[in-house]
Amino acid sequence: MFVIVLKLILLMMFILISVAFVTLLERKILGYMQKRKGPNKLGFKGILQPFSDAVKLLVKESLLLNLVNLMIYLLSPVVILLISLFLWITYPSFLGGLEVSLPIIFILCCLSASVYPMLGSGWSSNSKYSMLGSLRAVEQTISYEVSLAILLLSLVVINSSFMLKKLFSDSMLIILILFPIAILWLISALAETNRTPFDFAEGESELVSGFNTEYSASGFVLFFLAEYSSILFMSLFFSVLFLGGVDLFLNLSFLTSVLVFLFIWVRGTLPRLRYDKLMELAWKIMLPLSLVYLLLFTGISLMISISSV
Repeated sequence: MFVIVLKLILLMMFILISVAFVTLLERKILGYMQKRKGPNKLGFKGILQPFSDAVKLLVKESLLLNLVNLMIYLLSPVVILLISLFLWITYPSFLGGLEVSLPIIFILCCLSASVYPMLGSGWSSNSKYSMLGSLRAVEQTISYEVSLAILLLSLVVINSSFMLKKLFSDSMLIILILFPIAILWLISALAETNRTPFDFAEGESELVSGFNTEYSASGFVLFFLAEYSSILFMSLFFSVLFLGGVDLFLNLSFLTSVLVFLFIWVRGTLPRLRYDKLMELAWKIMLPLSLVYLLLFTGISLMISISSV
């Protein structure tokens, strides 16, 4: 029991440290994309900047508004961070200890549950900006989660397994056959994590900061950590599903880093979509394509099973 707890504590520590350096990587890459340096003063080439930001935000005073629903307001950032950290125990690594028996189902449940703290934070803040941001986040997450789930089910059907170990055992073959699914899944992952060009939940030009407008100091930090932890996990998950990642070895770390760079590159390159275009993409393009692939792979799987009898 002690070993399992120690492994989980180490895993969570590594995730949070990784998130800190992902924020530094993002600021440096966006800086060079815009012909500036980015953070470069604190430590060697700005390497201590994330820790400085964390200390600054955590020691700031948290402001509470008069009319907030206090319990939900305080619990929402904690719950969303816990959900994003729970995702990591599904990966079958030597650092795990509580691997779930059906990791794909557990991941989909966690992604669905992350809607509630976003909605709760917007509603409990008693602010129109926050409420609009949380409603957008819920609509967007639900819309793209349908396609994400169907694409995952396509992989489950073709592999005849809900286990991640089974899914990534043949994944180099899968990336050749299922390249369109990989592209669709990546677009859905961008929307699921509220990243550019789908960052309507935090539309700065329209909603100040979206559902976390009224949060400062430690509350804001928890939302920030949850967002970047989800980006890291989605990058890892894509590497496992489509690029043949194997446990916590060098190739998986490299592939995950490439995917994180892609998330940042998209942010620095693409403009924000119009909201009706976002919904049109989800329901008129992504969903029909996902259903076509699911039916196709179900048919292929049935043909293979019938021919092998």
